[in-house]
Amino acid sequence: MEQGQLSWIANFIWGIADDVLRDLYVRGKYRDVILPMTVLRRLDSLLELSKKAVLDMKASLDKAKIVHQDQALRQAAGQAFYNTSKFTLRDLKARASQQQLKADFEAYLEGFSPNVQDILEKFEFRNQIPRLSKADALGTLIEKLLSPDINLSPNPVLNGDGTVKHPGLDNHGMGTVFEELVRRFNEENNEEAGEHWTPRDAVKLMAKLIFLPIANEIESGTYLLYDGACGTGGMLTVAEETLQELATAHGKQVATHLYGQEINAETYAIAKADLLLKGEGDAADNIIGGPEHSTLANDAFRSQEFDFMLSNPPYGKSWKSDQERMGGKQGIKDPRFIIEHADDPEYSLITRSSDGQMLFLANMLSKMKHGTLLGSRIAEVHNGSSLFTGDAGQGESNIRRWIIENDWLEAIVALPLNMFYNTGIATYIWVVTNRKPEHRKGRVQLIDATQWFKPLRKNLGKKNCELSDDDIQQICDTFIDFKETEQSKIFPNAAFGYWKVTVERPLRLKGIESNRVYTPKEIKALKETETRADDAEPVIKKIHKKGTKLDPLRGLFSATIQGKPAIVEYEPDPDLRDTEQIPLLEEGGIEAFLKREVLPHAADAWYVPDSVKTGYEVSFTRYFYKPQPLRTLEEIRADILALEKETEGLLSEIIGGGT
Repeated sequence: MEQGQLSWIANFIWGIADDVLRDLYVRGKYRDVILPMTVLRRLDSLLELSKKAVLDMKASLDKAKIVHQDQALRQAAGQAFYNTSKFTLRDLKARASQQQLKADFEAYLEGFSPNVQDILEKFEFRNQIPRLSKADALGTLIEKLLSPDINLSPNPVLNGDGTVKHPGLDNHGMGTVFEELVRRFNEENNEEAGEHWTPRDAVKLMAKLIFLPIANEIESGTYLLYDGACGTGGMLTVAEETLQELATAHGKQVATHLYGQEINAETYAIAKADLLLKGEGDAADNIIGGPEHSTLANDAFRSQEFDFMLSNPPYGKSWKSDQERMGGKQGIKDPRFIIEHADDPEYSLITRSSDGQMLFLANMLSKMKHGTLLGSRIAEVHNGSSLFTGDAGQGESNIRRWIIENDWLEAIVALPLNMFYNTGIATYIWVVTNRKPEHRKGRVQLIDATQWFKPLRKNLGKKNCELSDDDIQQICDTFIDFKETEQSKIFPNAAFGYWKVTVERPLRLKGIESNRVYTPKEIKALKETETRADDAEPVIKKIHKKGTKLDPLRGLFSATIQGKPAIVEYEPDPDLRDTEQIPLLEEGGIEAFLKREVLPHAADAWYVPDSVKTGYEVSFTRYFYKPQPLRTLEEIRADILALEKETEGLLSEIIGGGT
């Protein structure tokens, strides 16, 4: 069916909402009724022809006292769902009494298979029935959805002479109509849309970034796709379409299985319903969701691995309740988030409880395939905080370190501002794989795509621009070319790493003896009674054994104790304690940096080797910021003279007006 016809069907259903629900619901709540009713009408049309077969199968299964009937009833229906009630929507259309219609409609709903029941429950659709019935709107809704002016059935509607009045609506076409309705309802609710609905242009770009680089390596076979924050399922379906198109273009035949998890009940219902409407019953069964199914606290696909993964996790959103369910920050033992890395058997990826977005990436990394030729490819959207928040040794930094030191990070793409519906903040796509091609190994590409966009004629919430097909192609070409340009920078992995080093200076107190060791108790008392002074003697806290080598940079100094030379440690002054962030690529390492940058200003400083922590951060600003050139003196002078002239004119006007 052509796009114009699909748009007409979507417009017709949109019109039903306005006609029937205008005085019953505010516009933002139309979807609570229209989306589930559209799902019901489509499923009903698919089950009409097999209704008798399903009822006969149900009767014989009951007679044989068979408890597990689901598969047999699906087979009888010829679909991944069924309805065992004696009604169809056409039967209900003729009910004269609202009371009878309500009772029969509820019986009709009860007859659906468990997967459809799950959708109805998450939509909370049964809560709407009393309101619709009381307002005499339920029958009107059914009648309008059964109108001869619209066909939601896969079978064509014929005129009296046998010609086609309305062509059949195939699964893909129905999916397109449903997604269009979801899009419109999301735009009506702009304040919520960005939470679970990623713009189609961003999704298309993400899909291309994970598939295009390996397009020539895709073989005929089965591929598993996963989204741990799947929302309405748009990322999975676009990714599936992109993979199928690429496979067909390369003469390959691929089967795809979609897996997703979503905590929001309504968006989960939409995702599951959309897949059912597209005829993807198995995929619908692989979408898990609802408030009890948080991806972080309750992984629905534990120990499962996937070929391709893409996601837009919630950012800036607290995961404290998940953290508490998992045992609290110190009690979490989930192998997705407590791993082995850098000789640490309990390397923690646990982030601040105020923002769990990076944990969704860690979750996907735990599901990578390591035993296949293509491994796994991941694309995930984050805001800017994922690039730099978290100090060395903290969860966010540890995740970046884990990814980069394993050489999994291929690229990060900076998207235009105002790309998403409810936020104008900067967003970035991370492209990750455990099968980097040879020419990318050991390096990371940063792409500044902030200026590649097309303005929208009308804002959608805060979204005022989109990526055109040309923009998407330009970004993908830049990614695949892997060359240094004004918008593409390439760095060795270590360029993003640094050592965080604690630098100490000795505690210097007036009135102390310079040739003796002080105990911790004495030092505590001295701090309370004596005065600090830069020219005072340092407090000695330890004398090392004979043979210990002098090493002032590590806090081992020479001193004279009772007339004999010794190697000592000084008590550090906490008020003078400082930290330095030293790049991993610093020539000569930590010591060279301290000798050049610290010792000229504080000759008695040393660092604590045990305090050194490795961190990673990515700064787009540092690499892509273009400072505006300063104005010349002549330009500034000209502006001042112009202002003076303007001021004189105003003064003259005022004085002249006064006289």
